[in-house]
Amino acid sequence: MKKITTLDDPRYVKALSHPLRVRILAILEERTASPVQLAQLLDASLGVVSYHVRTLERFGLIKLVRTNPVRGAVEHHYRANARPTVSDESWGNAAPIAKQAFLSSYLQQVAAYTNAAAAAGGFDRADAHFSRTVAKLDAKGWAELAKACEQLLTKIDAIEAEAAKRIAKDPHAGGNVDAGLVIMLFEAARLAAPAPRRKRARRPRVAAADRSS
Repeated sequence: MKKITTLDDPRYVKALSHPLRVRILAILEERTASPVQLAQLLDASLGVVSYHVRTLERFGLIKLVRTNPVRGAVEHHYRANARPTVSDESWGNAAPIAKQAFLSSYLQQVAAYTNAAAAAGGFDRADAHFSRTVAKLDAKGWAELAKACEQLLTKIDAIEAEAAKRIAKDPHAGGNVDAGLVIMLFEAARLAAPAPRRKRARRPRVAAADRSS
């Protein structure tokens, strides 16, 4: 089957419509694994996991990388293919259902990774960072902030490339870590309705005769 290369491919939307497939895909983006190993990692039945693995393979989101004979059977090991690239133009033109499927998958992975990192002490460093900001922007401000996010991503790539050179020289040096960073820019929605405006109490009107007395 032809590999999925665009966000609007209906197979991609369908592939990400089940939460277990999202979790399987996230694991196979990190490592190679068999359905047996995935079932153990996800605490799910082998039959259900095998079904979803076959579905992901049929959609072209994962690939078979090797087989091993195990007690008279053949164990299949899979790895995720590269996800569809998403440019500003393709995201803007994508159907709402495609965007929702992509976002659901992405946010589930972000939650899983950050929760796992927090449980493992990943935020214990003094220079770890987490923040949430809401800014009131006009059209120009939004465009500038979107550009700043792009520039930060470019800077991150450059920092990682330089770090890779140093790690290659000394792979066992102290301080080598897998750093996680999440960048999201979106139109914020209120979690609660705004507080009702308080009505100003009207002063009682005084009749003209009363004022003259």
